[in-house]
Amino acid sequence: MEFIGRDGQLDLLRRLLAEPRSQDSAVLVRGAPGIGKTALLDEAAALAQALGHQVLRTSGAEAESDIPYAGLQLVLRPLAAGAAELAAPHRQALDTALGLAGAGVPDVHLVGLAVLNLLADAAALAPVLVLVDDAHWLDDATASVLAFVARRVATEPVVVVGTAREGYRSRLNSDELTSLTLGPLTDGQATRLLADRAPDLRPTAQRRLLAEAAGNPLALTELSRTLRASADPHMDRLPLTERLERAFTDRLETLPGITRSLLRIAALDDSPSLPEIYRATRHFTSATAGTAELDPAVRARLVQVVGTELRFGHPLMRSAIHQTMPTDVRHAAHAALAAVLDEHPDRRLRHLAAAAQAPQETVAAALEDAAHRAARRGGIAAAVTTLEQAAGLSEDADRRTERLLRAADFAVELGRPETVTRLLDQALTGPLSRRQHATVVWLRGSFDEGLHSHSAGAHSLTALAEEMAGEDRTLALRILWSAAQLCFWSDPGAEGRRTVLRTVERLELDELDPWRLAICAYAAPVERGAFVLDHARHVALKEGDDGRAYRMLSTAALLVGGFDLARAFSAAGGAPLRAQGRLGLLARTVGADAWSALVVGDLGAAIAATEESRRLARETSQTMMYALMTATAAKLAALRGEVDTALELAEEAERIGLPAGARPVLATASTARGLAALGAGRFEEALGHLRRLHDPADPAFQAALRLTVVGDLVDAAAHCGRLDDVLPVVTELEEVATVTPAPVLHAELRLVRALLAADEDADPLFTRALGADLGAWPLIRARTHLAYGEWLRRRRRSVESRDHLRAARDMFDALGAIPWGERARRELRASGETSRRRTPDARDRLTAHELQIVRLAAEGLTNREIGQRLYLSHRTVSSHLHRIFPKLGVVSRAELRTVVSALR
Repeated sequence: MEFIGRDGQLDLLRRLLAEPRSQDSAVLVRGAPGIGKTALLDEAAALAQALGHQVLRTSGAEAESDIPYAGLQLVLRPLAAGAAELAAPHRQALDTALGLAGAGVPDVHLVGLAVLNLLADAAALAPVLVLVDDAHWLDDATASVLAFVARRVATEPVVVVGTAREGYRSRLNSDELTSLTLGPLTDGQATRLLADRAPDLRPTAQRRLLAEAAGNPLALTELSRTLRASADPHMDRLPLTERLERAFTDRLETLPGITRSLLRIAALDDSPSLPEIYRATRHFTSATAGTAELDPAVRARLVQVVGTELRFGHPLMRSAIHQTMPTDVRHAAHAALAAVLDEHPDRRLRHLAAAAQAPQETVAAALEDAAHRAARRGGIAAAVTTLEQAAGLSEDADRRTERLLRAADFAVELGRPETVTRLLDQALTGPLSRRQHATVVWLRGSFDEGLHSHSAGAHSLTALAEEMAGEDRTLALRILWSAAQLCFWSDPGAEGRRTVLRTVERLELDELDPWRLAICAYAAPVERGAFVLDHARHVALKEGDDGRAYRMLSTAALLVGGFDLARAFSAAGGAPLRAQGRLGLLARTVGADAWSALVVGDLGAAIAATEESRRLARETSQTMMYALMTATAAKLAALRGEVDTALELAEEAERIGLPAGARPVLATASTARGLAALGAGRFEEALGHLRRLHDPADPAFQAALRLTVVGDLVDAAAHCGRLDDVLPVVTELEEVATVTPAPVLHAELRLVRALLAADEDADPLFTRALGADLGAWPLIRARTHLAYGEWLRRRRRSVESRDHLRAARDMFDALGAIPWGERARRELRASGETSRRRTPDARDRLTAHELQIVRLAAEGLTNREIGQRLYLSHRTVSSHLHRIFPKLGVVSRAELRTVVSALR
């Protein structure tokens, strides 16, 4: 039968199937119910099979949307044999997720990597098409895995095509998927379709149907069957979807009673198993139920039988039955299903809960146990739903509240603020203990670093932590950590910071406790800098630490200026987080490494780490972290001389950070703008941007991050003759330096003192600055050589200046700080020396992602190991390296090591 009206969409799918390795190889088709989404998937499957593709299919079902990985099992059935070839951690994660083995908590991203490798290995034999129908009803775990895969298949011969109903939320609706919308058929196309499906329809009926269907293919097909039978005068006033559901239910009413009962059971069942449906129907009706009783529904084309499974002709059929079933009948049908599911305890429990007409604590307790089992398998969304059900069936008010709060805590992990708010609002309808009320307040601020959720900010959280300290110290510490983080992201003022410090000290934690050190660093990076640096170096974490403590220590060290220590903690913490697939925490740990590498001048490492952290933050819905790493990418681009890119990234970061008042985002974006102007020789503009970081009234003021830019501030002021404007800032930071040992601040101030000194004092100050141990600070050393060379040349000491200018040029070239290298060349030419041009290196030829792969390959990691580190398939890594080698002019990994070793 001809497929009418979708030529453009089919052409797109043909192109993707003919050349699956493309940026558009994952497509999400959206449209209204009945618009032809499933029919388009069927056409795609036929095209793919004709081209020799392996076709894998799954579909979401409303009844299965709370069963973790239910949809994934359908996709993976044909690939089961390949699972034996997976790396052990991936095979174990996948087996645990699918309930085949293990009792751990597989991170969804680790499961995603296992699925990605399975698909890539299968695609090495024949291209693969993955079809996902009704993605809006997929269980959350499956949707997350498929979204993970869809973002990574551009270099594989794999195409993913999903469908989702307009107006429904789906995790597959990510920016990385190409969106394809199916609209109504044109009048001509609708007429052709109706002539094909209902050739005997009278002209008057045909005109009415064309008007009512409004180009919807399912409406044209289904309404034509009921048009003459319908005598409902209100039918025309109903929305199209409701008219379609009414059309289905009208046909349902023509069936024998036992057939209707069979369909009611099938509509409520979370399995398509016909034997199960027959057994439950017999229990429901006490009558015979089998193939003969189902046949009238099959003949009416409401359902079809495929092997031993029953499938509805359209999801609207199932929803129509749901909506028209009387409440008492629905309860009885769920009870009948529960009665035949003794071998499936979790499913039986769900039906028992749905059959309950009043609170039942035994069922509620069983649901709570099931929720925690689901969470251990990675089914966090199922845990949320099941705990909410348990709360609804709780006989005890306190247990009801506890279950709602636990569900809200899980919902935080999913990144669903609207669900958290709804659950907490439910909890507030009953009596709350002090601890429960504190938990509600804390959970409300669990998104966007608490910037939007805590009206009184760190002050209210600290007071809450103090209140909880004697009752629940663990909760108090978590609340206080949130308050400390707000000290970083916002500005509670000096008294607010002191209150956080007093509170953490009253908790009497060990001085080497990572929580204590991190809270001190976030709340008072200057006042507690010495304490944090001294103690962090002596922390000995237990073997097998899950990475969270390392993450806290890396950011703590960063905020107090210990960037070498921050990088060490980041490296140590990244390994367990990667192994466990905990990409949310990994984004922050890698982000600390990116920031630290950038400040010290290891731009190659900073480029790779920034790209990874930014990508992971976006993937794990950490909006403010994504904004911060976007601003960091802007700062990197500015140092590299990519001015347009720097300004675009800074603007993107500010769009996110400014409405929330996210100070680190705005400080880093302003630094990027300042560096871009400084590198381009626009010194007045640079001064304006960099001064913002030192003005407490400016939203870009940030107590810790401003310590890293005082040298650039004075450099800009010196070149536009406005040193007097920055003297108060320098005086203030000189006082700060008496309190904190932050190495970066002291290194910057040594340079600044020379820049500000009178002529007779500057020489020894430059010499002293260069005589300090700057081995860990190559960017500051290069800037000091440049400043000294410029100072000497302007005092007509050209010969002396050249050594410093050459050193600056060579160091900036090695670091990849291109504008500053060019500035050194200009100064050398002015001193009378011709300077060679800079030779482009890997940072100029490769993308950030490619640079990350090159660095790992140069360390000796195999393709499979690189894939495990970066959450890519090993075949994708191989494809990248195949393109990278010619770009760099190398033919082996040994040569890659030489290329990478030339980068700082």
